[in-house]
Amino acid sequence: MFFWSYLSNKNIFKKFITACHKIMVVSNSNTFLDEMIKLENTPLLSWRLLMKQARLVKIMEKNMALKGVRFIPYKETLKLLSVEEAMQICEDVYKMHAAGTVQWSEPSSWKLDADEPYYNHWHVKGVLLKEIPTTGVRMYNYYDDGIRNTVGQLECARYIMLADPMTGHAQAIIEEHWSYAIRSTAAAILPLKWLAPDNPRVLGLVGIGTMGVNCLACLRTMFEFEKIICTSRRKETREAFAKKWSKELGIPVEPVDTTEEVVRAADIGIGGTTSTDIIAQEEWVKSGATYISLARREMDPADWAAFDKVVIDGWDVNIVTKEFRDMIEVGQFTREQLHGEICDVVTGKVSGRQNKEERILIHTTGLVSQDIAVCHHIYQRAKEQGVGIVLPPTDA
Repeated sequence: MFFWSYLSNKNIFKKFITACHKIMVVSNSNTFLDEMIKLENTPLLSWRLLMKQARLVKIMEKNMALKGVRFIPYKETLKLLSVEEAMQICEDVYKMHAAGTVQWSEPSSWKLDADEPYYNHWHVKGVLLKEIPTTGVRMYNYYDDGIRNTVGQLECARYIMLADPMTGHAQAIIEEHWSYAIRSTAAAILPLKWLAPDNPRVLGLVGIGTMGVNCLACLRTMFEFEKIICTSRRKETREAFAKKWSKELGIPVEPVDTTEEVVRAADIGIGGTTSTDIIAQEEWVKSGATYISLARREMDPADWAAFDKVVIDGWDVNIVTKEFRDMIEVGQFTREQLHGEICDVVTGKVSGRQNKEERILIHTTGLVSQDIAVCHHIYQRAKEQGVGIVLPPTDA
Protein backbone atom coordinates (compact mmCIF):
# COMPACT_ATOMS: atom_id res chain seq x y z
CA MET A 1 0.00 0.00 0.00
CA PHE A 2 2.99 2.31 0.46
CA PHE A 3 3.31 2.65 -3.34
CA TRP A 4 -0.27 3.82 -3.75
CA SER A 5 -0.09 6.16 -0.75
CA TYR A 6 3.04 7.61 -2.31
CA LEU A 7 1.08 8.32 -5.48
CA SER A 8 -1.59 10.21 -3.54
CA ASN A 9 0.74 13.22 -3.80
CA LYS A 10 -0.67 15.04 -6.84
CA ASN A 11 2.69 16.18 -8.29
CA ILE A 12 4.16 12.71 -7.99
CA PHE A 13 1.00 11.27 -9.52
CA LYS A 14 1.34 13.55 -12.56
CA LYS A 15 4.92 12.43 -13.06
CA PHE A 16 3.74 8.84 -12.84
CA ILE A 17 1.01 9.57 -15.40
CA THR A 18 3.62 11.02 -17.78
CA ALA A 19 5.84 7.97 -17.40
CA CYS A 20 2.87 5.68 -18.00
CA HIS A 21 1.95 7.63 -21.13
CA LYS A 22 5.38 7.05 -22.62
CA ILE A 23 5.01 3.35 -21.96
CA MET A 24 1.49 3.31 -23.42
CA VAL A 25 2.75 4.82 -26.67
CA VAL A 26 5.28 2.03 -26.93
CA SER A 27 2.80 -0.70 -26.09
CA ASN A 28 -0.05 0.79 -28.16
CA SER A 29 -2.41 0.41 -25.18
CA ASN A 30 -4.28 3.24 -23.50
CA THR A 31 -6.50 1.22 -21.15
CA PHE A 32 -4.47 1.67 -17.99
CA LEU A 33 -3.59 5.30 -18.75
CA ASP A 34 -7.24 6.24 -19.30
CA GLU A 35 -8.27 4.78 -15.96
CA MET A 36 -5.38 6.46 -14.16
CA ILE A 37 -6.35 9.87 -15.54
CA LYS A 38 -9.95 9.38 -14.41
CA LEU A 39 -8.72 8.64 -10.89
CA GLU A 40 -6.17 11.47 -10.72
CA ASN A 41 -7.80 13.08 -7.67
CA THR A 42 -8.50 9.81 -5.87
CA PRO A 43 -6.04 9.24 -2.99
CA LEU A 44 -6.42 5.45 -2.95
CA LEU A 45 -6.60 3.24 -6.01
CA SER A 46 -8.59 0.05 -5.94
CA TRP A 47 -7.09 -3.41 -5.81
CA ARG A 48 -8.94 -4.10 -9.06
CA LEU A 49 -6.96 -1.35 -10.77
CA LEU A 50 -3.79 -2.74 -9.22
CA MET A 51 -4.53 -6.10 -10.83
CA LYS A 52 -5.17 -4.39 -14.17
CA GLN A 53 -1.81 -2.70 -13.85
CA ALA A 54 -0.11 -6.02 -13.18
CA ARG A 55 -1.66 -7.53 -16.30
CA LEU A 56 -0.67 -4.46 -18.31
CA VAL A 57 2.92 -4.70 -17.13
CA LYS A 58 3.04 -8.22 -18.56
CA ILE A 59 1.68 -6.93 -21.86
CA MET A 60 4.26 -4.13 -21.91
CA GLU A 61 7.08 -6.55 -21.16
CA LYS A 62 5.93 -8.70 -24.04
CA ASN A 63 5.79 -5.71 -26.40
CA MET A 64 9.21 -4.48 -25.30
CA ALA A 65 10.82 -7.87 -25.89
CA LEU A 66 13.03 -8.14 -28.97
CA LYS A 67 11.21 -9.45 -32.03
CA GLY A 68 12.56 -10.92 -35.21
CA VAL A 69 13.40 -8.49 -37.99
CA ARG A 70 11.24 -9.04 -41.08
CA PHE A 71 13.18 -9.32 -44.35
CA ILE A 72 11.01 -8.47 -47.37
CA PRO A 73 12.61 -9.46 -50.70
CA TYR A 74 12.11 -7.63 -53.99
CA LYS A 75 9.56 -10.02 -55.50
CA GLU A 76 7.32 -9.74 -52.43
CA THR A 77 7.38 -5.93 -52.56
CA LEU A 78 5.82 -6.05 -56.03
CA LYS A 79 2.62 -7.39 -54.45
CA LEU A 80 2.60 -5.03 -51.47
CA LEU A 81 2.67 -1.60 -53.16
CA SER A 82 0.52 -0.27 -56.00
CA VAL A 83 1.21 2.75 -58.20
CA GLU A 84 -1.74 4.59 -56.67
CA GLU A 85 -0.52 3.88 -53.14
CA ALA A 86 2.95 5.17 -53.99
CA MET A 87 1.45 8.38 -55.39
CA GLN A 88 -0.62 8.96 -52.25
CA ILE A 89 2.29 8.27 -49.90
CA CYS A 90 4.49 10.72 -51.81
CA GLU A 91 1.80 13.40 -51.48
CA ASP A 92 1.47 12.69 -47.75
CA VAL A 93 5.23 13.04 -47.23
CA TYR A 94 5.36 16.31 -49.17
CA LYS A 95 2.79 17.57 -46.65
CA MET A 96 5.00 16.33 -43.79
CA HIS A 97 7.88 18.37 -45.20
CA ALA A 98 5.65 21.44 -45.38
CA ALA A 99 4.63 20.86 -41.74
CA GLY A 100 8.26 20.52 -40.62
CA THR A 101 7.86 17.03 -39.15
CA VAL A 102 10.70 15.40 -41.08
CA GLN A 103 14.15 15.18 -39.48
CA TRP A 104 17.14 14.48 -41.73
CA SER A 105 20.27 12.63 -40.73
CA GLU A 106 23.44 14.68 -40.27
CA PRO A 107 25.09 14.71 -42.73
CA SER A 108 22.06 14.20 -44.97
CA SER A 109 23.97 11.67 -47.06
CA TRP A 110 27.19 9.69 -46.83
CA LYS A 111 29.19 8.34 -49.78
CA LEU A 112 32.03 5.94 -50.39
CA ASP A 113 33.48 6.05 -53.90
CA ALA A 114 36.09 3.30 -54.00
CA ASP A 115 39.25 4.09 -55.98
CA GLU A 116 40.05 2.20 -59.16
CA PRO A 117 40.28 -0.62 -60.02
CA TYR A 118 37.21 -1.24 -57.81
CA TYR A 119 34.68 1.33 -59.10
CA ASN A 120 32.36 0.46 -56.24
CA HIS A 121 30.04 3.09 -54.76
CA TRP A 122 28.08 3.17 -51.50
CA HIS A 123 25.45 5.79 -50.69
CA VAL A 124 23.69 5.97 -47.28
CA LYS A 125 20.87 8.26 -46.11
CA GLY A 126 18.58 8.36 -43.07
CA VAL A 127 15.47 10.13 -41.80
CA LEU A 128 12.90 10.32 -39.00
CA LEU A 129 9.23 10.73 -39.94
CA LYS A 130 7.57 12.01 -36.77
CA GLU A 131 3.98 11.72 -37.98
CA ILE A 132 4.10 7.96 -38.62
CA PRO A 133 6.41 7.60 -36.55
CA THR A 134 9.27 5.63 -38.07
CA THR A 135 12.99 5.92 -38.67
CA GLY A 136 14.86 4.42 -41.56
CA VAL A 137 18.20 4.20 -43.30
CA ARG A 138 18.83 3.46 -46.95
CA MET A 139 21.96 1.61 -48.08
CA TYR A 140 22.65 1.64 -51.80
CA ASN A 141 25.61 0.02 -53.57
CA TYR A 142 26.42 -0.03 -57.29
CA TYR A 143 29.29 -0.49 -59.75
CA ASP A 144 30.30 1.99 -62.45
CA ASP A 145 33.59 1.86 -64.36
CA GLY A 146 32.34 3.99 -67.25
CA ILE A 147 31.43 0.90 -69.27
CA ARG A 148 29.45 -1.33 -66.93
CA ASN A 149 26.92 0.56 -64.80
CA THR A 150 24.59 -1.31 -62.43
CA VAL A 151 22.56 1.75 -61.36
CA GLY A 152 18.89 0.78 -61.44
CA GLN A 153 19.68 -2.88 -62.09
CA LEU A 154 18.65 -5.77 -59.85
CA GLU A 155 22.31 -6.72 -59.36
CA CYS A 156 22.99 -3.55 -57.38
CA ALA A 157 22.20 -3.56 -53.65
CA ARG A 158 19.26 -1.49 -52.42
CA TYR A 159 18.09 -1.95 -48.84
CA ILE A 160 16.08 0.08 -46.38
CA MET A 161 16.19 -0.75 -42.69
CA LEU A 162 13.31 0.42 -40.49
CA ALA A 163 13.26 0.87 -36.73
CA ASP A 164 10.64 1.86 -34.17
CA PRO A 165 11.74 5.30 -32.88
CA MET A 166 9.87 4.72 -29.60
CA THR A 167 12.03 1.71 -28.67
CA GLY A 168 14.95 1.72 -31.10
CA HIS A 169 14.11 -1.86 -32.02
CA ALA A 170 14.83 -2.89 -35.61
CA GLN A 171 11.67 -3.86 -37.51
CA ALA A 172 12.42 -4.65 -41.13
CA ILE A 173 14.96 -4.91 -43.92
CA ILE A 174 13.34 -4.24 -47.28
CA GLU A 175 14.83 -4.79 -50.71
CA GLU A 176 13.74 -1.59 -52.42
CA HIS A 177 14.29 -2.06 -56.15
CA TRP A 178 10.56 -1.78 -56.89
CA SER A 179 9.66 0.72 -54.19
CA TYR A 180 12.56 3.04 -55.10
CA ALA A 181 11.76 2.98 -58.81
CA ILE A 182 8.06 3.69 -58.41
CA ARG A 183 8.66 6.25 -55.64
CA SER A 184 11.15 8.15 -57.81
CA THR A 185 8.63 8.50 -60.60
CA ALA A 186 5.54 8.99 -58.41
CA ALA A 187 7.23 11.87 -56.57
CA ALA A 188 8.09 13.57 -59.88
CA ILE A 189 4.76 12.93 -61.62
CA LEU A 190 2.55 13.91 -58.66
CA PRO A 191 3.12 17.71 -58.96
CA LEU A 192 1.53 17.56 -62.40
CA LYS A 193 -1.79 17.66 -60.50
CA TRP A 194 -1.03 21.36 -60.06
CA LEU A 195 1.49 22.11 -62.83
CA ALA A 196 0.38 20.18 -65.93
CA PRO A 197 -1.11 21.88 -68.99
CA ASP A 198 -4.85 21.54 -69.47
CA ASN A 199 -5.77 18.44 -71.46
CA PRO A 200 -2.24 17.33 -72.47
CA ARG A 201 -2.34 15.26 -75.65
CA VAL A 202 1.26 14.37 -76.45
CA LEU A 203 3.61 12.68 -73.99
CA GLY A 204 7.32 12.79 -74.69
CA LEU A 205 9.66 10.23 -73.11
CA VAL A 206 13.41 10.81 -73.18
CA GLY A 207 14.69 7.49 -71.89
CA ILE A 208 12.49 4.40 -71.79
CA GLY A 209 14.20 2.25 -69.20
CA THR A 210 12.90 1.62 -65.68
CA MET A 211 12.21 5.29 -65.00
CA GLY A 212 10.45 5.86 -68.31
CA VAL A 213 8.20 2.83 -67.90
CA ASN A 214 7.31 3.73 -64.31
CA CYS A 215 6.62 7.35 -65.26
CA LEU A 216 4.18 6.02 -67.83
CA ALA A 217 2.51 3.88 -65.15
CA CYS A 218 2.04 6.94 -62.92
CA LEU A 219 0.88 9.18 -65.77
CA ARG A 220 -1.80 6.67 -66.78
CA THR A 221 -3.52 7.26 -63.43
CA MET A 222 -3.90 10.96 -64.29
CA PHE A 223 -4.11 11.51 -68.06
CA GLU A 224 -5.30 9.97 -71.32
CA PHE A 225 -2.80 10.84 -74.03
CA GLU A 226 -3.50 10.74 -77.76
CA LYS A 227 0.11 10.06 -78.72
CA ILE A 228 3.50 9.19 -77.23
CA ILE A 229 6.86 10.12 -78.75
CA CYS A 230 9.95 8.40 -77.35
CA THR A 231 13.68 8.17 -77.82
CA SER A 232 16.58 6.22 -76.34
CA ARG A 233 20.23 5.58 -77.12
CA ARG A 234 19.54 2.36 -79.03
CA LYS A 235 17.22 2.26 -82.00
CA GLU A 236 16.11 -1.33 -81.40
CA THR A 237 15.14 -0.51 -77.80
CA ARG A 238 12.89 2.41 -78.67
CA GLU A 239 11.31 0.53 -81.56
CA ALA A 240 10.49 -2.42 -79.30
CA PHE A 241 9.07 -0.04 -76.69
CA ALA A 242 6.91 1.69 -79.29
CA LYS A 243 5.56 -1.60 -80.61
CA LYS A 244 4.68 -2.92 -77.14
CA TRP A 245 3.01 0.19 -75.76
CA SER A 246 1.20 1.13 -78.95
CA LYS A 247 -0.52 -2.24 -78.77
CA GLU A 248 -1.21 -2.05 -75.03
CA LEU A 249 -2.48 1.54 -74.94
CA GLY A 250 -4.21 1.61 -78.31
CA ILE A 251 -2.58 4.90 -79.32
CA PRO A 252 0.32 5.78 -81.64
CA VAL A 253 3.74 5.47 -80.00
CA GLU A 254 6.40 6.95 -82.28
CA PRO A 255 10.12 6.21 -81.82
CA VAL A 256 12.39 9.04 -82.97
CA ASP A 257 16.14 9.55 -83.22
CA THR A 258 16.71 12.69 -81.16
CA THR A 259 15.81 14.22 -77.82
CA GLU A 260 14.99 17.49 -79.55
CA GLU A 261 12.19 15.86 -81.56
CA VAL A 262 10.64 14.51 -78.36
CA VAL A 263 10.88 17.71 -76.32
CA ARG A 264 9.56 19.98 -79.09
CA ALA A 265 6.46 17.82 -79.61
CA ALA A 266 5.57 17.13 -75.97
CA ASP A 267 2.86 18.77 -73.89
CA ILE A 268 4.40 16.86 -70.99
CA GLY A 269 8.03 15.85 -71.41
CA ILE A 270 9.84 13.40 -69.15
CA GLY A 271 13.61 13.07 -68.95
CA GLY A 272 14.40 9.79 -67.23
CA THR A 273 17.88 8.87 -68.41
CA THR A 274 20.96 7.88 -66.41
CA SER A 275 23.05 10.41 -68.31
CA THR A 276 25.14 13.01 -66.48
CA ASP A 277 25.41 15.06 -69.68
CA ILE A 278 23.20 17.92 -70.84
CA ILE A 279 20.72 16.43 -73.29
CA ALA A 280 17.82 18.94 -73.37
CA GLN A 281 17.51 22.66 -74.09
CA GLU A 282 14.94 25.08 -72.71
CA GLU A 283 14.26 26.53 -76.16
CA TRP A 284 12.88 23.16 -77.27
CA VAL A 285 10.08 23.28 -74.66
CA LYS A 286 7.02 24.70 -76.37
CA SER A 287 4.62 27.27 -74.95
CA GLY A 288 2.32 25.78 -72.32
CA ALA A 289 4.36 22.61 -71.81
CA THR A 290 5.73 21.09 -68.61
CA TYR A 291 9.07 19.28 -68.59
CA ILE A 292 10.15 16.93 -65.80
CA SER A 293 13.83 16.20 -65.28
CA LEU A 294 14.80 13.24 -63.10
CA ALA A 295 18.49 13.19 -64.02
CA ARG A 296 21.17 15.23 -62.28
CA ARG A 297 22.00 17.57 -65.17
CA GLU A 298 19.67 16.73 -68.00
CA MET A 299 18.22 20.17 -68.75
CA ASP A 300 20.94 22.72 -69.53
CA PRO A 301 21.59 24.62 -66.25
CA ALA A 302 22.14 27.83 -68.20
CA ASP A 303 18.50 27.67 -69.30
CA TRP A 304 16.68 27.14 -66.00
CA ALA A 305 16.05 30.83 -65.37
CA ALA A 306 14.29 31.16 -68.74
CA PHE A 307 11.34 28.99 -67.61
CA ASP A 308 8.24 30.72 -66.24
CA LYS A 309 8.31 28.47 -63.19
CA VAL A 310 10.95 26.15 -61.76
CA VAL A 311 9.89 23.73 -59.02
CA ILE A 312 12.18 21.23 -57.25
CA ASP A 313 11.66 18.57 -54.60
CA GLY A 314 13.93 20.26 -52.08
CA TRP A 315 16.67 22.89 -52.09
CA ASP A 316 18.66 21.23 -49.31
CA VAL A 317 18.69 17.80 -50.97
CA ASN A 318 19.62 19.24 -54.36
CA ILE A 319 22.40 21.52 -53.15
CA VAL A 320 24.46 18.53 -52.00
CA THR A 321 24.62 17.22 -55.58
CA LYS A 322 27.60 18.47 -57.58
CA GLU A 323 25.61 19.38 -60.69
CA PHE A 324 23.06 21.53 -58.86
CA ARG A 325 25.67 23.14 -56.61
CA ASP A 326 27.86 24.04 -59.60
CA MET A 327 24.89 25.71 -61.29
CA ILE A 328 24.25 27.85 -58.21
CA GLU A 329 27.91 28.72 -57.58
CA VAL A 330 28.49 30.04 -61.11
CA GLY A 331 25.33 32.16 -60.92
CA GLN A 332 23.24 30.39 -63.55
CA PHE A 333 20.32 30.07 -61.13
CA THR A 334 19.45 31.45 -57.68
CA ARG A 335 17.08 30.54 -54.90
CA GLU A 336 15.18 33.76 -55.59
CA GLN A 337 14.43 32.48 -59.10
CA LEU A 338 12.94 29.27 -57.70
CA HIS A 339 9.13 29.32 -57.74
CA GLY A 340 9.01 26.90 -54.83
CA GLU A 341 9.53 23.38 -53.59
CA ILE A 342 7.01 20.69 -54.48
CA CYS A 343 5.75 20.59 -50.89
CA ASP A 344 4.88 24.29 -51.25
CA VAL A 345 2.85 23.58 -54.38
CA VAL A 346 1.08 20.59 -52.81
CA THR A 347 0.04 22.60 -49.74
CA GLY A 348 -0.89 25.75 -51.66
CA LYS A 349 1.90 27.91 -50.23
CA VAL A 350 2.85 28.80 -53.81
CA SER A 351 0.69 28.72 -56.92
CA GLY A 352 0.44 25.95 -59.46
CA ARG A 353 0.00 26.60 -63.17
CA GLN A 354 -1.63 29.99 -63.70
CA ASN A 355 -2.12 30.20 -67.47
CA LYS A 356 -2.00 28.17 -70.68
CA GLU A 357 1.26 29.71 -71.91
CA GLU A 358 3.50 29.00 -68.92
CA ARG A 359 6.51 26.78 -69.52
CA ILE A 360 7.30 24.91 -66.33
CA LEU A 361 10.33 22.87 -65.27
CA ILE A 362 10.03 20.26 -62.51
CA HIS A 363 13.32 18.84 -61.25
CA THR A 364 13.66 16.06 -58.68
CA THR A 365 16.72 14.42 -57.18
CA GLY A 366 14.77 12.26 -54.71
CA LEU A 367 13.65 12.44 -51.08
CA VAL A 368 14.66 9.47 -48.95
CA SER A 369 11.82 10.49 -46.62
CA GLN A 370 9.40 9.20 -49.24
CA ASP A 371 11.37 5.98 -49.64
CA ILE A 372 11.18 5.36 -45.89
CA ALA A 373 7.43 6.07 -45.82
CA VAL A 374 6.81 3.77 -48.78
CA CYS A 375 8.82 0.98 -47.15
CA HIS A 376 6.96 1.48 -43.87
CA HIS A 377 3.75 0.91 -45.83
CA ILE A 378 5.24 -2.25 -47.35
CA TYR A 379 6.31 -3.46 -43.91
CA GLN A 380 2.83 -2.96 -42.45
CA ARG A 381 1.26 -4.82 -45.37
CA ALA A 382 3.80 -7.63 -45.05
CA LYS A 383 2.96 -8.04 -41.36
CA GLU A 384 -0.77 -8.13 -42.11
CA GLN A 385 -0.32 -10.77 -44.81
CA GLY A 386 2.41 -12.78 -43.13
CA VAL A 387 4.80 -12.06 -45.99
CA GLY A 388 8.58 -12.05 -45.78
CA ILE A 389 11.20 -13.91 -43.78
CA VAL A 390 11.27 -13.21 -40.05
CA LEU A 391 14.83 -13.45 -38.77
CA PRO A 392 15.38 -14.87 -35.26
CA PRO A 393 15.46 -12.25 -32.47
CA THR A 394 18.98 -11.30 -31.40
CA ASP A 395 18.38 -12.56 -27.85
CA ALA A 396 16.67 -15.80 -28.93
